[in-house]
Amino acid sequence: MEPQLASSQSLSKPQALLKEYYGYDQFRPLQQEIIEDLIAGDDQMVLIPTGGGKSLCYQIPSLVRSGVGIVISPLISLMEDQVAALQTNGIRAAFYNSSLSSADARQVLAQLHNHELDLLYIAPERLLTESFLQRLEEIDIALFAIDEAHCVSQWGHDFRPEYRALGQLKQFFPDIPIIALTATADEQTRRDIIKQLNYQPTERIASFDRPNIRYYVLAKNKPLKQIENFLSQHPQQAGIIYCTTRRKVEQLAEQLKSLDYNAMAYHAGLPYEMRRNAQFAFQHDKVDIMVATIAFGMGIDKPNVRFVIHYDLPKSIENYYQETGRAGRDGLTADALLLYSLSDSGKVRGLIETQTNEQQKFIELSKLNSMIALAEAQSCRRRVLLNYFDEELTENCGNCDTCLNPPEIIDATIDAQKALSCIYRLGQNYGLNYVIDVLRGSQQEKITRNHHHQLTTYGIGKEHSAEHWKNIFQQMIHLGFLKQDIEHYNVLRLTEKAIPLLKSQQKLELAQPRTKIHRQKKAGTKVKANLDYDTDLFEALRQLRRNLADEENKPPFMIFSDATLIEMAAFKPMDEIALLDITGVGKYKLEKYGGDFIQAIKQYSESP
Repeated sequence: MEPQLASSQSLSKPQALLKEYYGYDQFRPLQQEIIEDLIAGDDQMVLIPTGGGKSLCYQIPSLVRSGVGIVISPLISLMEDQVAALQTNGIRAAFYNSSLSSADARQVLAQLHNHELDLLYIAPERLLTESFLQRLEEIDIALFAIDEAHCVSQWGHDFRPEYRALGQLKQFFPDIPIIALTATADEQTRRDIIKQLNYQPTERIASFDRPNIRYYVLAKNKPLKQIENFLSQHPQQAGIIYCTTRRKVEQLAEQLKSLDYNAMAYHAGLPYEMRRNAQFAFQHDKVDIMVATIAFGMGIDKPNVRFVIHYDLPKSIENYYQETGRAGRDGLTADALLLYSLSDSGKVRGLIETQTNEQQKFIELSKLNSMIALAEAQSCRRRVLLNYFDEELTENCGNCDTCLNPPEIIDATIDAQKALSCIYRLGQNYGLNYVIDVLRGSQQEKITRNHHHQLTTYGIGKEHSAEHWKNIFQQMIHLGFLKQDIEHYNVLRLTEKAIPLLKSQQKLELAQPRTKIHRQKKAGTKVKANLDYDTDLFEALRQLRRNLADEENKPPFMIFSDATLIEMAAFKPMDEIALLDITGVGKYKLEKYGGDFIQAIKQYSESP
């Protein structure tokens, strides 16, 4: 008996395609409205977080509308992965970029002219060549989809000048609907995208909240040990560790490998083949941990990333949000850890200050200040994060470090007075580390050479560690008692606000720094992983998926996601009709892989 799509006669065409090709019964919030309006020919500006289903918003209309959907994408690797996933679902898709041989490029163009494609992925600079625009005038076009649309705007965190020229599309093709999509854009960026693209879209903004991601921030202290402790909670799971410099990427990757972690390095300075091999290994579950600069970014389409670690401070909340958003795209639980130190923020600020473009410098400094405020927050971290994107969370999330383990508040008045007094005695002419050395009574030659060992504040803080003092200074800067003079080598200066504190006219309470994650038994959010599923069967299905993926030379998740395998391990479908009810099993995949998985489930269930 051939399985039927559930109630297919009663479904709208988009819903029927959703089930047939993607294996889902329902659209996520906003998807259906966006899809229906785009099918009707209306322009769209869409903001949906990573993992929220942006791609469906233009893929299904491309299947419904007459013609081919033209998708503008910034990275070759991203195009290749998305096209491979579409083809695995039985959808006619191709990409046209510089990675193709001449013969393959001609074949794609022939498919385009012969109406044999539903979707064509292309880079903006190739799309906007005179020859390709002329070619498109001969083609029936369903729509234009501009993916990663924040690249259009100078306010966006990943601005690309070639994206700016996409405003020509409305001039050349005024009657073709355009949908611009991004996961991260504040209001100013969205306004600029609309202006630059020269169109008047309906705006659709989904919640920025990723409730399955748990956010942690630790004061950076012996970072390798902190990372080891964190990784012990994620054995043999996929994750990304972001570092600012190429040198740190290579160093940390080697350190982790020496500790028997399955890790690789990735940065733009590596040869192309090494980068491609590293990305292939990560996508295909051959390596667990990718230590990388942000060059390892938009091209990552891997739903089972279980954690993201930031070894260094990101430049903006947009960067942080997008990079942490690469975890948990399958909807299962994931962790995001940021290691934060005041010196890191000073380094980023110093780099920004070297820019000659004053407007860009102002933009980046504003964004950095918001990122620092998030890192130093002592309240619900998710509320601070969402507030940046103009979204209000009415109650604490219960799934970040400050909610699960509220910081201990201490009376820091005496320590703060010692710190402020030392800065004052030093003439407000020295940076953080030097002030701490004086406070702790360091016997370094430079201190005695400057006669600072004779100051009344010399050694008055020796009972505390350097990390303790860094935290005190960090919080006082954040609260406005101190400022770092960037134009003068980041020396510490007192503000007017510091005077009442120095004169004992007010008290100061600060949070005790957190250097370790306190694990909670109960997650603060319920996700599909809470299904009561057979873990041994899940592992057996993962192995089957890996074998099939190796045979087809594709990433395992393209066959079925972990979330789909978890449902199979929970409900144990024994025939095609039951398997078709599992989320993520569509008609095409049922025909191609269903028999293998049903057989594996039967064999497991029948074994003693």
